Amino acid sequence: MRERRRALSPAQRERAALAVAHHLLSLGLPRPGSRVAAYLPVGGELDPAPIVEHARRRGCRVYVPVVTSHRGRRMRFAPLDGTLHPNRWGIPEPCLREAIDGRWLDLVLLPCVAFDERGGRLGMGAGFYDRHLAFLRHRSIWRRPRLVGLAYAFQRVEPMSQRPWDVPVSAVVTDAGAVRTFEA
Repeated sequence: MRERRRALSPAQRERAALAVAHHLLSLGLPRPGSRVAAYLPVGGELDPAPIVEHARRRGCRVYVPVVTSHRGRRMRFAPLDGTLHPNRWGIPEPCLREAIDGRWLDLVLLPCVAFDERGGRLGMGAGFYDRHLAFLRHRSIWRRPRLVGLAYAFQRVEPMSQRPWDVPVSAVVTDAGAVRTFEA
């Protein structure tokens, strides 16, 4: 899947990003004035930039993940503004000032290497999102933040086995449309 993502031309990536933004907006997301976490794409990941632009026009506050502990694989979310600096893996990050915990976000957009229709999401394998959002596995009433994966349609796979620590997404939005996985 990673190779297929990287093999896409810049024009194909841009078209897909615009299509995903259109499909997400048709779901009414992001809601005006909400706190939205996106990511800065690497390795051919679907670019959430058109969504970020729309969110800002709607008065949303936009955050991105910042690694706070490499060994403990911990992260927080910092506002996407100001200067970005590459982290240990070369992924751009803002400084940690005003960083918040994921439980205070309304919408988290997550990159996918692969996904299934049951809410399973395969990321890059380090488990940062699953660790940070683990509180959602233990909440039956509180539905924030809503987790939405962003992917290319070809990244959909047959149902994957879920590990006890996996945090499912409520939907995945692709260039072909939205795949709802369960009510969120």
